[in-house]
Amino acid sequence: MTNGPTRLTDLTATRLTAGYAAGEFSPVEVAEAVLERAEAAQASVNAFTRIDAEQALAQAAASAERWRRGAPDGPVDGVPVTVKDLLLTRGTPTLRGSRTVRADGATWDEDAPAVARLRESGAVFVGKTTTPEFGWKGVTDSPRHGVTGNPYDPARTSGGSSGGSAAAVASGAGPLSLGTDGGGSVRIPASFCGIFGLKATYGRVPAYPASPFGTLAHVGPMARDAADAALLMDVICGPDWRDWSQLAPLDGSFREAVTGGVVGLRVAYSPSLGWDVPVAPEVAAAVRRTVDALAGLGAAVEEIDPGVADPVEAFHTLWFSGAARLVQPLPEAERELLDPGLREICAQGAQYGALDYLAAVDVRMALGRAMGRFHSVYDLLVTPTEPITAFAGGLEVPAGSGHARWTGWTPFTYPFNLTQQPAATVPCGVDGDGLPIGVQLVGARHADALVLRAAHALYEAGAAGIPGPPVP
Repeated sequence: MTNGPTRLTDLTATRLTAGYAAGEFSPVEVAEAVLERAEAAQASVNAFTRIDAEQALAQAAASAERWRRGAPDGPVDGVPVTVKDLLLTRGTPTLRGSRTVRADGATWDEDAPAVARLRESGAVFVGKTTTPEFGWKGVTDSPRHGVTGNPYDPARTSGGSSGGSAAAVASGAGPLSLGTDGGGSVRIPASFCGIFGLKATYGRVPAYPASPFGTLAHVGPMARDAADAALLMDVICGPDWRDWSQLAPLDGSFREAVTGGVVGLRVAYSPSLGWDVPVAPEVAAAVRRTVDALAGLGAAVEEIDPGVADPVEAFHTLWFSGAARLVQPLPEAERELLDPGLREICAQGAQYGALDYLAAVDVRMALGRAMGRFHSVYDLLVTPTEPITAFAGGLEVPAGSGHARWTGWTPFTYPFNLTQQPAATVPCGVDGDGLPIGVQLVGARHADALVLRAAHALYEAGAAGIPGPPVP
């Protein structure tokens, strides 16, 4: 293989399936190349908890036969995918980054809904990707699997909690990955690792088991670009009775919906959500250029804030309470095995009462109403994804930042988990250290297709996407 643009591991899922159909290359060739990249990514940045070469090659061989017969199982047949180690995957342990999860004696005989839809569609499962313990924070390190680095600089964080998935996609270890987003935990690592990530409207992608963080957590696609994310959404949004809160199936296809462009869309640009957020100058400039690109493509752009207060305390009440409930069944000896930061928020969460929780729900509902009103005027809200680029690995917060928790440096992401709106991050440049910068596109609830459409327009215009990291 070469390091040029024709390398199989550089191709999008859309391009791979077109190549399979045309007989240009086979799923087996692609799987072999991707497994090589996965091993390199593991050695360089620790993106995986498990790489299953034997399974991947067997699935690829079966896919190659289906393509030979002209009868693929679905739109991602033969496409290599990775799965965050919070999502159940049949035949593979789901350890959740925790030493309290026992792999021995478990049958691991069930797929999470999105994983099941991928399996039915013929995807090739490369492996499970790293997560902080139970996905509790916005960076990826855990007592069980250690620190996951950033492909652009392995000494930096990949973000989290889907940091392994983002690092895998950015490293060429498969064009598609499944992540989960609780407070930005698809968008944060996608931004830091220079890929596309979407937090879909809550319930759009069925989830099971339910997250301990309740309706703050969303399953979403991580991909090379918006077109690939739309492809993945068409697969993983399939219904599953195990999720009682799933939304009704959509008519039509996300792949078809991405091509409409942005002419006439009403876009609100908010550099800091109206809060006192110190955004790094290089980040602010890159986001501004993206906003200008949207205007140049025909969107009607206005610089305006949504007029809402920072809901971080309400988010903490809900998030920390979920963490406390998660570990409640563990005996004290088991709790000593937990990430120290997780133990801290569990202790805080255990102090909240029912009235505290309901007060946080009130804040959440008011925020949702305010954003609903805002989106009755504006189709999209554009912000930085994060005010900074990737910092040193192994830390919850940047050194010297003064932040107590990861929410201190992620003010643009967690509000939209409270409101359950679709939100995507699109790579829009790099800083002086060559680290990726992301811009966030937020839509009204259920406007997932519109968010994907605007992101795709940026890719089509050359205003999104950045060079991949150096190959280790």
